[in-house]
Amino acid sequence: MNKKFKATLQLLGVLILTAAFCVLGYMNANNIKLGLDLNGGVSITYQTVDENPTAEQMSDTVYKLQMKAQSYSDEAQVYKEGDNRINIDIPGATDANAILEELGEPGTLEFADENGNVLLTGDDVKTASAGMTNQNNNKEYVIELVFNEAGAKKFEEATKNNVGKRIYIIYNNEVISSPNVKEAISGGQASISPIESYDEANKIASTIRIGALPVKLTELRSNVIGATLGVEAIASSLKAAAIGIALVILFMLLVYRLPGLASSIALVLYVGLEMVLLQAFEVTLTLPGIAGVILSIGMAVDANVIIFTRIKEELGQGNSVEKSIKAGFEKALSAILDGNITTLIAAAVLYLRGSGTVKSFASTLAIGIVVSLITALFVTRALLNAFLAMGAENPALYGIKKDTKIIDFIKFRKIAYLVSAVVIVAGFAMLGMNKKNTGYIFNYDLDFKGGSSTTITFDKDLSMEEVDQQVIPLFREATGGDASAQAAKVAGTNEVIIKTRTMSTEERAKLYNSIQEKFSISEDKIVTENISGAVSKEMKTDAVWALTIAIFCMLIYIWVRFRDIKFASSSVLALAHDVLVTVTFYAAFRWAVGSNFIACILTIVGYSINATIVVFDRIRENIQKGEVKKKGLDFAVNEAISNTLTRSINTSITTFITVFCLFLFGVSSIRDFSMPLMVGIVSGAWSSVCIAGPLWYDFVNMSKKRKEKLSAEKGKK
Repeated sequence: MNKKFKATLQLLGVLILTAAFCVLGYMNANNIKLGLDLNGGVSITYQTVDENPTAEQMSDTVYKLQMKAQSYSDEAQVYKEGDNRINIDIPGATDANAILEELGEPGTLEFADENGNVLLTGDDVKTASAGMTNQNNNKEYVIELVFNEAGAKKFEEATKNNVGKRIYIIYNNEVISSPNVKEAISGGQASISPIESYDEANKIASTIRIGALPVKLTELRSNVIGATLGVEAIASSLKAAAIGIALVILFMLLVYRLPGLASSIALVLYVGLEMVLLQAFEVTLTLPGIAGVILSIGMAVDANVIIFTRIKEELGQGNSVEKSIKAGFEKALSAILDGNITTLIAAAVLYLRGSGTVKSFASTLAIGIVVSLITALFVTRALLNAFLAMGAENPALYGIKKDTKIIDFIKFRKIAYLVSAVVIVAGFAMLGMNKKNTGYIFNYDLDFKGGSSTTITFDKDLSMEEVDQQVIPLFREATGGDASAQAAKVAGTNEVIIKTRTMSTEERAKLYNSIQEKFSISEDKIVTENISGAVSKEMKTDAVWALTIAIFCMLIYIWVRFRDIKFASSSVLALAHDVLVTVTFYAAFRWAVGSNFIACILTIVGYSINATIVVFDRIRENIQKGEVKKKGLDFAVNEAISNTLTRSINTSITTFITVFCLFLFGVSSIRDFSMPLMVGIVSGAWSSVCIAGPLWYDFVNMSKKRKEKLSAEKGKK
């Protein structure tokens, strides 16, 4: 077959594949699960049987119900309402009765002997999962139980004392299994069988996972609520994403010419494939999820930028286009793999250890990374080879990089350190001022601090636009201009639920008067309750631990890959720098800190570590080439940063464009989310260029001086 004809078929194949995934993505767009903020869902309110539960009991119950609710959706929210009520919001659901039937009364689990003595409770169970056994071709559905440390000891003791007798497993006062104990069981594992079906086993297992609740609950009410951001938010986000991607494509075409065209086709394929996979894996998409998509788009473009920069360098050395393309992909591979694998490790840890919005972010990021690797390493390469085979052999079509001017970043490193230190210290000072003036270091929003939830029953069904234009201003006026009001409609009714910061008695009175005067409704149609934050103390702890473990895992990976702890230490310090700079802006401009704050910080962490690894990959390459011995350590670092400077700037520009479009065309809440991301992108570019490499340089010199000092001391002895 003619080489040119074969290349044409290859190009047509990629184009058809791209078009097919785009069509599939568009067709499946309506099937992507959306979170409460984008699509609404079911809201269920439970009330405690005991009128005066303790704060500790309520906190424990909220957390355990959060674990239960997340079996329906990672984005489920659970929070206190008043002193003895708990509200559960489950996104994407439309049938409150079906959810209530599935959720059921929160379960209690007990293990008892034949005399009715309780041996273990649900609190002793660490995890529960549905499973299936197949013995002698007989399928049997079971619930696999893993006990915690205390539970394992109790279970071993219980089985030891009841050999030849039955242990009754009682769920909600009903015996669901009564296995005969043949021998003492150690190891902290057991199973409940037989169960009628896998769905039944999964349903019971998900309820058992919450253990025994500290308080008894009864259903008070259930509603189907509308999106907290509304249709406008989805439309504006899609518009912003489309414009952002179009601008990124234009930028790539102008800067990288024919390779830019290849990456643009790969990027369009990436978007279509991403949408298909989001629906296939049933990922719940929320604002944090969108952040994960944005970051993975940035990394998809970044991989191409690294490759194209290498191709330009090869062409600048006088190599042919064919050799340059081959060498460009080979030399860029280590930086691309290290950057993406490091971020993928973080995403895996965040998904396994995090909860709620953290899981949504981790899911979209992980999918995006895998897809971006495929499109950059295979699709872009196939397209470039096809263009080459079709006769595109002129180096001018690919761009030629002349000898890089080496900038002495090491010389100016102390100035860079000082600039960053001033910003970070100013941030700590502002946190202290905020604490003194308001009692809080940040401007915490409803997700963290809680507030007031006001339900208004209007005489007619108001649209979300009417609520935004006519009702929300009354709340802002009553609360002294507070802009954190969140509105949601209750489907099938004229009710609107509006959440604000906690209102005083005087503010409530002012609000009630304004609403009655404007809408001519009686006061009994307005009900206000205080609510707790949707992000519980335990969820915050989970997020912090997830982030800490993720950073530790990234540090270990970089240490192993670069075989030098100084690379790992420098990258983590650069990462911490970007987080602290972003925190400074949160403190200075009083940006609202809510559940999206966690996703924002995670996005910056992922972006920062990827940018730093690209620089370190060049330093490692210079060490392997012997540049350190030939021209000195400072030259090796300066040359590495200078050679990756174009990549750092161009990647930052493409990612910034996407986020800026969200800021420009998004609704207010999306703009609040976009601003910190833009700060993080700029900070990430600054740290990867001016902080990370110089830090490694200083660490190497410090280690060298320490060794020389020890050697001198040994010589004296």
